[in-house]
Amino acid sequence: MTKTTIMAFFTVAVLLTGVIAGPAGFVQFAEAVKSKGTSLTEIGSKKVCGDRLCSEIPKEEKPVEKKKKEAVKSEKKAESAEKAKDAPKKDMKAETMEKAKEAHSMKVPKTMSGVLTSVQDPGQGHENHQLAIILPPSDKVYRGHLTYAASENVQLVALHGPLKKGMDKGQAIWSPDGKTKFGLTFVDKETSAGVWQFSGNAIAVHTKNPEPFTVTYSVTYTERVVDGEKVFRGTTTSSQDPGIGHESHQLAVLLAPRDKAYSGHLTYDASEPVQIVTLLGPMSKGELAGMPSWTPDGETHYALILVPSKAAGSVQFTGNALALHTMNSDPFTVSYSMVLAK
Repeated sequence: MTKTTIMAFFTVAVLLTGVIAGPAGFVQFAEAVKSKGTSLTEIGSKKVCGDRLCSEIPKEEKPVEKKKKEAVKSEKKAESAEKAKDAPKKDMKAETMEKAKEAHSMKVPKTMSGVLTSVQDPGQGHENHQLAIILPPSDKVYRGHLTYAASENVQLVALHGPLKKGMDKGQAIWSPDGKTKFGLTFVDKETSAGVWQFSGNAIAVHTKNPEPFTVTYSVTYTERVVDGEKVFRGTTTSSQDPGIGHESHQLAVLLAPRDKAYSGHLTYDASEPVQIVTLLGPMSKGELAGMPSWTPDGETHYALILVPSKAAGSVQFTGNALALHTMNSDPFTVSYSMVLAK
């Protein structure tokens, strides 16, 4: 074998040894790094911990801080439970009944309009008269307003009742059969058109003529149950006025004096012309400053508003008391319907 051949074999052997040793050394280095347990590396400028960025791993709270937070939560929970325990329990039944009562009292107004031709008045003693019934007799009290235009001058009628036996004592009465009787409010404005606010158990337009008339109308009203709190219907006889200086007068108290003012609407008919009385107060003598006043005992004083009226009428009022009054010594009787505002 020549010298050249020997050199070729030697060169190949050296190259093969380098190829084998290189990968082996790399593997050993990699295993050495892995054996150190190093899991921290970098991607750009962000550090990576295992399968996520180190910044995404929540910091573990110190045991002391964790206990403090749990103690605060527990304290707040106990405080809320104590407040709930001390709070007065709602009477659900009473609350439900109150809401039902409130809903019942919130009446939705009704509106009707049309054209009517009158017919012979069916009331005894009114056979020669004409009547156009707007709202028929009801056991409930109508409260509302009527806008009308008739073919001639008309009167406005409200009925109150039926009256109890023996309650017809001189006031105007309307009866279809002589047995069922109503107090009759008869308002003559001597006009053929207008607006009328009313309270009553029936509402109609009337003339004393035998010939029919025509009336165009619009009426807005509510129907209210008589409850003795906000809706009243009755007949009463006056008595001696208890006010000092009014001993020879007659007074029919419809709403007794109280601190909170009343507000509402009254439709009435009396056995004679009356005055409408409203009292304001009580007031001191200094506050009265020369105003007309009324006192039952010389100590409690009210401002006195006295409005002359006819034997029948329909009015709105506001005051701390309401009554009808005459300066006569003989009693009078009045039938009325009255609705108080809320």
